[in-house]
Amino acid sequence: MNPLIIQTADSTDAPLAICIMGPTATGKTELALRIAEALPADLISVDSAMVYRGLDIGSAKPDALTLQQYPHRLIDILDPAEAYSAGQFCEHALAEMRAITAAGRLPVLVGGTMLYFNALQNGIAGLPDADPVVRARLDAEATEHGLARLHARLARLDPAAAERIHPNDPQRIQRALEVYEITGKTLTVLHAEQAQKKLPYRLLKIALMPPGDRAGLRQVIAARFDTMLVAGLIDEVRGLYRRGDLSPELPAIRAVGYRQVWAYLAGDYDYPSMREKAIIATAQLAKRQMTWLRKEPECNFIAPEKVELQNLLKYLESLL
Repeated sequence: MNPLIIQTADSTDAPLAICIMGPTATGKTELALRIAEALPADLISVDSAMVYRGLDIGSAKPDALTLQQYPHRLIDILDPAEAYSAGQFCEHALAEMRAITAAGRLPVLVGGTMLYFNALQNGIAGLPDADPVVRARLDAEATEHGLARLHARLARLDPAAAERIHPNDPQRIQRALEVYEITGKTLTVLHAEQAQKKLPYRLLKIALMPPGDRAGLRQVIAARFDTMLVAGLIDEVRGLYRRGDLSPELPAIRAVGYRQVWAYLAGDYDYPSMREKAIIATAQLAKRQMTWLRKEPECNFIAPEKVELQNLLKYLESLL
């Protein structure tokens, strides 16, 4: 196969790491497993739902046997009541990468949380801690006037951030406005001011990108969600629902699929509506992931059905 693009670090002697990226339901985990099976590689999960214990079926987390054979770092590290930031991910992921490299092995990062990949590559600006007073005021405004009003304000203050942040993402919209109120600077300005060094790794980024047939991807997403339902997703969420200390505002419960089943259990949707809303939300997530990936520099795009595994493995082996 033709050589793949490798993103260089500041040092030509920097170790190599592989990133397996792509939208949901494209086979990222399977490819990572085959790499770990053939090469001296260790896996690091890049998934904002898989970090939580008990979010197994709906996150498409590898099963217990797979995790025993092919351990994934940064899976099952938090209780669903806890929050987890991109900054925490960067700290944890870089520590794991260094440990893997020190052991003479190859770090392979696999997942679909593009915010985490971006933060790991480009760093996180020093942001202020949350201000309960400011956050409560923004929450009240969103409740009274709607999230669209807050997003419109963000678009006036920080057009670049508003373009990145989906209009239906309350957490990130409110955080961006909160940061501006506290610091007087927009997220875009703060990110531009950061002086962090480039990630000390050469990155081979492989993005499994399906062809432009969105209807086909939606069918795959629908079939996978139906499989999750058959596998017991509703019972999984019911167990979380009955704990009594969790709420739909928590990041774990806001995960796609989980928030729709949670609302179904709360009586907000009937079963057909829950299923349809979950499939739509997952398709929207996949669209956002693909939009982000298309802007990813020095990335190698491969259609999932066109992965030449043996040739890829031989190429990766030649890099070690």
